[in-house]
Amino acid sequence: MREGLAIPRVLLNPFRLPKAGREFGRGRAVIVIPGLATGDVSTTLLRRTLKARGFKPEGWRRGLNTGADPAKLKALEARLEELHRLTGEKVILVGWSLGGLYARVLAHRAPEYVGMVVTVASPFSGDRHANVAWKLYEAINDHTVDNPPFAEQVSAKPPVPTLAVWSACDGIVSPHCSRGRDEEADETLRIDAQHFALGTSAAAIEKILAKMAEMDAA
Repeated sequence: MREGLAIPRVLLNPFRLPKAGREFGRGRAVIVIPGLATGDVSTTLLRRTLKARGFKPEGWRRGLNTGADPAKLKALEARLEELHRLTGEKVILVGWSLGGLYARVLAHRAPEYVGMVVTVASPFSGDRHANVAWKLYEAINDHTVDNPPFAEQVSAKPPVPTLAVWSACDGIVSPHCSRGRDEEADETLRIDAQHFALGTSAAAIEKILAKMAEMDAA
């Protein structure tokens, strides 16, 4: 029920404007990858806020995220390389929920193009059956959550700066899975909000960007 109360935030994303704040993006590219059964509309406010802080964000441009898809991973990898070539800078990857698994896989495959990985309530660690959405995932995919169509171990920390955002009151993804073990992320950030609010709440987005700026300055 608590998660249901946050769903209107997702639907209202296209109509919301970002808060003003300190710019630290320096024109760097960001690819924002949505969660299961959502698309770029769900990350509108997050991308607008990144733009307001000096980044050049874009959505993943792959329609709805229905699961781990080798073709979509390949297309994202090509776009990652292209953005690195066009900007001359490493690209930041931000993945919400299932999108965070895409981000970590990409960072393992092409770390030379990635400046930072930020996962927001992403089940990259532990038992994947500890998360509420695993039955839905398996119902709409041709593989199980334990056998995704990629070889990379998403629990292993990619060789780039990595931030894991998690919530102790997430009603979809287990906090243990989204926080991970100490060696699985460089930094963690606890924001106690619903799963569907973590990527759409202006307050949560501000906290995520503040932590990114802190890591960027380190």
